Amino acid sequence: MPAPVPAEQRGPGRPPTYGKQRLSLAKRAGQTRGWQEVECVQYGEKVTKTCKTFLATWRPAGGVIRVVIVKEEDDWLPYFSTDPEATPVEILEGMADRGAEEQTFKDVKEVWGAGQQQVRNVYASIGAFAVNLLMYSVVEAWAWARSEEELVDRCGSPWDTEERRPSHADKRKALQREVLRAEIEAVLAERPSQEKMRALAERVLELAA
Repeated sequence: MPAPVPAEQRGPGRPPTYGKQRLSLAKRAGQTRGWQEVECVQYGEKVTKTCKTFLATWRPAGGVIRVVIVKEEDDWLPYFSTDPEATPVEILEGMADRGAEEQTFKDVKEVWGAGQQQVRNVYASIGAFAVNLLMYSVVEAWAWARSEEELVDRCGSPWDTEERRPSHADKRKALQREVLRAEIEAVLAERPSQEKMRALAERVLELAA
């Protein structure tokens, strides 16, 4: 980074935070030289990305970082690693893995309510979080080999025909429907008693609440 300008040599106004020679990612991305194509695995698929890489300095990271700029169809995206020896493939694959981890954490919090349990001590909190992770894993394992049509119920919006990846909430609802369907069939397989019908009705009302 350039040395700071002495106060007596500064002009009027506040001095630039990053100096006049700061790195412009837009200019780097706009250059025609330095681009290369690399193969990497992202989200379970092998893809080819057009990118360029260079070293830069960033004070919060404590010095040198490795920057990778990826050219997409309609835009460009910058990524970086605090390891200057990292390759573009390692950075792109690590970015995809980090995205999957953040999505999993988001689903565990929003769908299963991790962290919302009212427990008395840290060990109970750890146990509750472990149960949330277990239930998340059970749903994902159950839905692994099932198609989108089996997992997404669009009866309430038949006009929505756009193909999209089922969310974890879609998968959990599909498993709930499967379990409820099995319970109904089990009750109707024999002559239903009043107690069984009442218990089944209460289960349906709990799911609808």
